[in-house]
Amino acid sequence: MLAKVERLIDKGEKLTPEERKLLSLMTHLIQDFEHQHYQLNASTPRGILLELMEARDVKASQLWQVFGSKGTASEVISGKRGISKAQAKSLARFFNVSPELFI
Repeated sequence: MLAKVERLIDKGEKLTPEERKLLSLMTHLIQDFEHQHYQLNASTPRGILLELMEARDVKASQLWQVFGSKGTASEVISGKRGISKAQAKSLARFFNVSPELFI
């Protein structure tokens, strides 16, 4: 469903009224699902990152490029460093979620 939402978002202003309604519905369903199954809003940005990594079977090495280096990824994942706004945007693109989860 996330891939379909992304395709609709990519259409931008070219969405038909039906597609706008579908996008709204799908977004709502995804948010409800994540809230019920992951409790993402009740956690810290690091906790959300760890939960998403576990839920999607993502290894730390897969995030090196997102953070720009192995060291930075390691420090964020271990909690020694916070997540910057730029990193939050990169993580949001990687996991296909809102950047607000990491801020």
